[in-house]
Amino acid sequence: MSGDHSHNEDQIDCGSRVNDFHKHKDKYKEKEHKHKDHKKDKERERSKHGNSDYKDSSDKKHRDKEREKMKHKDGSTDKYKDKHKEKRKEEKYLDKVKKENGFASPQHVKSEPEDDFYHSPKQSLKRERDEDNDSEFKPKKIKTENDKKAKKRKQDEDMKGKKTKNKKGEVTGGKKAKKEPEEKWKWWEEERYTDGSKWRFLEHKGPVFAPPYEPLPNHVKFYYDGKAMKLSPEAEEVATFFAKMLDHEYTTKDIFRKNFFKDWRKEMTTEEKAKLTDLKKCNFTEMSEYFKAQSEARKAMTKEEKQKIKEENERILQEYGFCIMDNHRERIANFRIEPPGLFRGRGDHPKMGMLKRRIRPEDIIVNCSKDSKHPEPPPGRKWKEVRHDNKVTWLVSWTENIQGSIKYIMLNPSSRIKGEKDWQKYETARRLKKCVDRIRNQYREDWKSKEMRIRQRAVALYFIDKLALRAGNEKEEGETADTVGCCSLRVEHIKLYPENDGQEYVVEFDFLGKDSIRYYNKVPVEKRVFKNLQLFMENKEPDDDLFDRLNTSILNKHLQELMDGLTAKVFRTYNASITLQQQLKELTNVEENIPAKILSYNRANRAVAILCNHQRAPPKTFEKSMQNLQAKIDAKRDQLSDAKRELKSAKADAKVRKDEKSKKTVETKKKAVQRIEEQLMKLEVQATDREENKQIALGTSKLNYLDPRISVAWCKKWGIPVEKIYNKTQREKFAWAIDMADEDFEF
Repeated sequence: MSGDHSHNEDQIDCGSRVNDFHKHKDKYKEKEHKHKDHKKDKERERSKHGNSDYKDSSDKKHRDKEREKMKHKDGSTDKYKDKHKEKRKEEKYLDKVKKENGFASPQHVKSEPEDDFYHSPKQSLKRERDEDNDSEFKPKKIKTENDKKAKKRKQDEDMKGKKTKNKKGEVTGGKKAKKEPEEKWKWWEEERYTDGSKWRFLEHKGPVFAPPYEPLPNHVKFYYDGKAMKLSPEAEEVATFFAKMLDHEYTTKDIFRKNFFKDWRKEMTTEEKAKLTDLKKCNFTEMSEYFKAQSEARKAMTKEEKQKIKEENERILQEYGFCIMDNHRERIANFRIEPPGLFRGRGDHPKMGMLKRRIRPEDIIVNCSKDSKHPEPPPGRKWKEVRHDNKVTWLVSWTENIQGSIKYIMLNPSSRIKGEKDWQKYETARRLKKCVDRIRNQYREDWKSKEMRIRQRAVALYFIDKLALRAGNEKEEGETADTVGCCSLRVEHIKLYPENDGQEYVVEFDFLGKDSIRYYNKVPVEKRVFKNLQLFMENKEPDDDLFDRLNTSILNKHLQELMDGLTAKVFRTYNASITLQQQLKELTNVEENIPAKILSYNRANRAVAILCNHQRAPPKTFEKSMQNLQAKIDAKRDQLSDAKRELKSAKADAKVRKDEKSKKTVETKKKAVQRIEEQLMKLEVQATDREENKQIALGTSKLNYLDPRISVAWCKKWGIPVEKIYNKTQREKFAWAIDMADEDFEF
């Protein structure tokens, strides 16, 4: 398509050039009349026709050569009255103009785009034949220096001519022409299934398994008690997992080492079990050094080697990374099965160091439609089961061995199924907005209930609403890290202060939340909540439950009664989104430029992240990156000082001279100062933003708890490019919100 479009443009261009040629011919005849009357003018006009740039005629010999060249170019001679030569001259001039305007030029054939994707073979053959025929009557010419320059300009024009626009207005051409982007499926404009089904047709290729284990080279040794020892392949593979983590702090933890050694022994032969009895006597150093060297070798690979790996990964992605769902090609999120390794977990997980076993085809349950082409297992193997359940969204599932949880291969966040789920989540939170006042009034009334269970439920709901706490799930002791939520809080997790730092009725929370992230907060609460907490803590030990008559099942059942679809997460989503909307209204200043407005957005986002306790450890490179940024700021300040000095000097000069040139100089210097001031402000805003967010994870709330339509509406209202808020992947995930939200959207 793009090639045809380019060809059409060439034809139009050629037509205009033919018109130019006729104009040239008329001009030529006019000049010929002047030649007959004025001999000197004739010589000047002829040199102008032949070579306008060629003006070096210092000696007679050189001029004679030039005239000889002119003869070859346009057939000019001193005998203008000879009709035969005049006709010959006109023909050659015609040839010259044709050549200059792209007709019968071999260069034009050579500079055709190399990629055949845009040009059919028939077209290219036809064009080659046409141009070959034209070149048959093309006269020979002696190349001059100017001819070479003209030829170079012609090639440049041809290269520019390659860059054409396709139907979508996108520039294509050059050596690597970009493929036209696929038409985006606007699923949000279609009707949704109402029978509970997620799809009508589903076809995919199944998962990509981890590559088989490659034994270590013979020169890489494992030592036990100072002596080299050859391990069996199974035991050696598990040993390499530990060796790869040798420099990590995990391998120093007792629980990690204990669990690893226990699972490693299960993979050993009887002889190895008898000999390897103490992990402290095991030496994995050579193994560790070997893997470090491999890592360095991968980093030092040539561009060609990296490109080869990239191409292979792309091939695998195209084969396994997409599925066909309801006649649309959808991207799969995680089509690769996780390789075997050692379990790490979050925080002080009791199972860290245990062996994550290799997942095999016999562990896999495949889900696809009956009428699709079913995924083929590896040769000689079979799937555990093939299902046809269109009430679920997963494509592949298996059960992992550490905690017995089910793992899934799902669709990409930009898919219809994921997008619909997000949209529904935010719409549920918007429904809560309509009844949240009624719910709040009810739990306030319940604080005075005669039943202890109702009081506990009401206080817990207050914490979930005001502090955005998670509900917390029941866990088996010793199975997971000691993390808690609202319903599983213990007496030891809170402290009560009738007065603290000038505030009344303060509660201090200190516990490990999800992913073993510490939640620490001191908050003033309402008097009745404070009194109830005192009552709940009476005659209890530190490790007793604070809400001993409440669990997540009871709480969730009550939430469903208050509003259909209401959960603790809906409260978090509602409070996060409404907080962002309020903060954006308060912090956005109409007069600020784009970088300052983005800083305001990040501050609003940070208020939400703090509410939801989305923390992170400062990045390892934080200090270094801040030093580099500060160096840029210092350099920019010096540059600004110099620019201001130059402006002052220019103003003084303008007062003395009082001419236009000095006034223009002052204006130029003023603009330079303004430009540098803007650049300096941008760097300072960036430094402030980094410093404020070094321990706050903005991404979690932005992607999971904030209705994207709030951000999109804010961008449209203040003229901020959406790209400044969401990256490419996030824009694909929230394509539905970007399309449907206008600047007046209200959560």
